[in-house]
Amino acid sequence: MSKTPHTTIHIGLAIRRKMDEYGTTVAWLAKQVGADRSNLTKQLQKQHIYPELLYKISIVLKTDFFAYYSEEIKLLL
Repeated sequence: MSKTPHTTIHIGLAIRRKMDEYGTTVAWLAKQVGADRSNLTKQLQKQHIYPELLYKISIVLKTDFFAYYSEEIKLLL
C-alpha cells in the first residue's frame, strides 16, 4: 500500500475568499458560528480546520467546503 498523499487544499484561504465574495468579516463569522474572533482568525490562517467548525462555517456561508476535499479525493482514486 502506498503512502497517503497530502492535500493541496488550503481550506482557510477558500473560506477567506468566500468571505470576501460575501463582504463579511471575521468578527461577523465568529459571532455566527459561536467562536472567538481571534481564535477564528488563527484557524483561517491554517491549511486545515476542525470538521465541526468547518461544518458550521459551511452552513453560515452557504458553501460546502467539504466538497473541496471530495473533489480532490475523486481525482486521486
